[in-house]
Amino acid sequence: MIKDNVLEALNKQIKLEGDSSQLYLAMASWAEVKGLEGTANFLYGHADEERTHMLKLVKFINERGGKAHIPQIEEPKQDFSTLKDIFTAILNHEIFVSDSINEIVGLTLKESDYSTHNFLQWYVSEQIEEEKLARNILDKLDLIGSDKGGLYLFDRDIVTISVAPAGE
Repeated sequence: MIKDNVLEALNKQIKLEGDSSQLYLAMASWAEVKGLEGTANFLYGHADEERTHMLKLVKFINERGGKAHIPQIEEPKQDFSTLKDIFTAILNHEIFVSDSINEIVGLTLKESDYSTHNFLQWYVSEQIEEEKLARNILDKLDLIGSDKGGLYLFDRDIVTISVAPAGE
């Protein structure tokens, strides 16, 4: 059975993962309207991935005898200026998510909840990869600068920009 304070923290994380999915979805829609099909598809995929992270938490909580709370998801920002703005926002958001996961990990250690601690290690690894991916993309966008040909190639090739999923 999950202690109440750990359950509360995990339920907050469910909301954060859901909000992350919505943020990526809004970014994907913006990119698609701007003709950045590759970037849009990349971001749609990440929106699905964040939803999967949320569902993984829901199932864990319920399987451990808790009750997952499915929150109302907040409307994310809808308009962006540039791809660099989007990926800077993604990096900042992923750092925020990492901080949240780390706080829960600390709580599980304090509460001697080693099952939840073990479960959360996947999220810790995943967040390292998410931050690395955002930094990698920002580095590429910095190299491109304002070159439209470079942007075209970036958008075409973004589906190949990835890191190995956590645990592989």
